[in-house]
Amino acid sequence: MKRITSATMWWLTFLSGALLVFIGLRFFAMPQLAETAFGINTQTNGDFSFHYIKGGRDLVSGSMFIVLLLLKQYRALGVMLLIGSLVPSVDLWVVASHPGYETARIYPHLTAIILGLVLGWYYVRQSSFNIQLSQA
Repeated sequence: MKRITSATMWWLTFLSGALLVFIGLRFFAMPQLAETAFGINTQTNGDFSFHYIKGGRDLVSGSMFIVLLLLKQYRALGVMLLIGSLVPSVDLWVVASHPGYETARIYPHLTAIILGLVLGWYYVRQSSFNIQLSQA
């Protein structure tokens, strides 16, 4: 059972990181489409500066999740996931406070919050448990 849980958490983390990389790249390649998928629509007059900031943020975060996972830096990964849960929390607030938002647009952000908290807690707890075992 522990092996199944570990594998599930590993794949959820990897896929979350890969999805963030995809979302980041989409903000660079197709900023208007990415903005709509994010859950807001703004008048940019062709200036996609904030889209590129969002794309860079997601690209870096997703890459860091994957790299820490592959390097087996589970404690650092857990802390990053827990703290990183603030990002989709703010994103959810931005989408929910946007005039005429669609309820369906908050679900991806809510899912990211839950995944970040659950995965982060799992990795911090697992690494703390392993540290205690090695000290015993």
